[in-house]
Amino acid sequence: MFELDCRNLSCPAPVIKTKQTLESAPGATLRVTADLGAPRENIIRFAKSRGLSVEDLEKDGYAEIIISPSLLNEQSDSFVCLSTSSILIASDHFGTGPDELGKLLLKNFVVTLIELPVQPEKIFFLNSGVLLTTEGSELIEPLLKLQDAGIEILSCGICLDYYGLREKLAVGAVTNMYTIAETVMSVGNAVRI
Repeated sequence: MFELDCRNLSCPAPVIKTKQTLESAPGATLRVTADLGAPRENIIRFAKSRGLSVEDLEKDGYAEIIISPSLLNEQSDSFVCLSTSSILIASDHFGTGPDELGKLLLKNFVVTLIELPVQPEKIFFLNSGVLLTTEGSELIEPLLKLQDAGIEILSCGICLDYYGLREKLAVGAVTNMYTIAETVMSVGNAVRI
């Protein structure tokens, strides 16, 4: 079993180090020690997205994550994201006109997504876009409907921290720049709003 210490590392270093270690030893079992909270969640989400088996423990105030090949889904040493389309929402309004109009347009866009027959697999919120996934946003209800329909709603952890909103996240999960960049580079279609 390989051991990896990711304690006290800033996002996205824990996920990157986990990925590099898994790629350097395909088929091996890896024990990752990481901080609780976002690093733990990001590593678990990363491993599960690769079809790997994850055992999540807590020891001495840290996360201990054991990642091993899944018996149901043997993976090769190449990791492939299966997303077909994703949306990046990088602002709390749409376009460059008046803010009031931009906020209305963005709200209408999100509400319309619920009704479309083809939907994205993931919607990422970054920069001031994270204001839309936190308490007080008019979009919480439509975003919850999208999430219930199977669309992953993911907000940038650095952005939430910048605005002091991590504890006020009302829909979806916290993600990191590695996951955002990897998804954008591997999907069939990535749209920035």
